[in-house]
Amino acid sequence: MREKPHPAQPSSLAEQVGVKAARKLKAQRNATPGVWFGLGLMGVIGWSVVVPTLLGAALGLWLDRHYPGGRSWTLALLVAGLTLGCFNAWHWVSKEDQAMREERENGHE
Repeated sequence: MREKPHPAQPSSLAEQVGVKAARKLKAQRNATPGVWFGLGLMGVIGWSVVVPTLLGAALGLWLDRHYPGGRSWTLALLVAGLTLGCFNAWHWVSKEDQAMREERENGHE
């Protein structure tokens, strides 16, 4: 008499391979990011703040040289660039956070 396979174990070789492949894909998707990933992320966020700030300062310097007046375009555009850069970084980080949450939710289903 032939015994029935345990419900938790796949019965055929194809099912066993499929289960192992699915487990491997899930492990690859849920791999914890390393140190280099964190450093790269900090670099991207840093550059997303620095570039608009420097561009604002450069434009302000150019305006101050060509259109001198009572206002400091350099200071005003430096602050505007910094504000724009911070908003850009916040938006990017919140988008990445949302993507990670969706991936985590889809991985647990």
